[in-house]
Amino acid sequence: MERNGQLKDSSIISMRHVEKTFMNIHKTNEVVRDVSLEVEENEFVVLFGPGQCGKTTLINLIAGLQLPTGGEVYVDGKKVEAPGRDRGVVYQTTALFPFCTVMGNVEFGPKSRGIDKKTRRQRAQYFIDLVGLGGFENSYPNRLSGGMRQRVGIARAYANDPKVMLMDEPFGHLDAQTRYMMEEELVKIWQKEKRTVVFVTNNSEEAVYLADRIIILTNTPTCVKQEVRVDLPRPRQYSDPAFLEIRRQIEEICDDTL
Repeated sequence: MERNGQLKDSSIISMRHVEKTFMNIHKTNEVVRDVSLEVEENEFVVLFGPGQCGKTTLINLIAGLQLPTGGEVYVDGKKVEAPGRDRGVVYQTTALFPFCTVMGNVEFGPKSRGIDKKTRRQRAQYFIDLVGLGGFENSYPNRLSGGMRQRVGIARAYANDPKVMLMDEPFGHLDAQTRYMMEEELVKIWQKEKRTVVFVTNNSEEAVYLADRIIILTNTPTCVKQEVRVDLPRPRQYSDPAFLEIRRQIEEICDDTL
């Protein structure tokens, strides 16, 4: 994991003995306990565990939206102390600007950084096309399906040129057929426009389909139970016996943590 206290050369995310406790006048709630992990550049890592175990908190700590009670988080060698453009976040609810078109939403980040109109429009168009929304540039979010809105959210995050994509159950509210389609599309996007991805899910099938490596978490307070590497070629087949065996293994490991 580390050499002489330094980050592993290929690591872009490093969490070192991270803890997170929420406190108020009534009680103390320990959510994360001594989590240490590293994620390599361009790796697709899935955080997998039971509902409400602390997966979203880990995403928020990497994003800089929350700060650890103990330990440290590093992204690209820099200690995380606040949100930054180097980290794009996609949540289950897309939080698109309802008053902006698809183009307006996707180009919002580059526009807010002062990038000229021609350059930002070209970049936004590239990612709109990449997520399969060419022709919907002038559509407003209320005219889009749930899957299409998530595509806009992914395009918007990519258009800001982050080094790390943090995705917190982005397909959790979608019906099964749309979720399968979005998983397939996400892999294609990731293969074409490589980024380091940390993806949260409590769906074992989704975890095996997407991940290079699955981090299995315990129930609250969460810690790392085990890591499983998924050495299956892409595109993966849900009915492949090797796929089903890995799915069985991670479900069994997760059951042991409850």
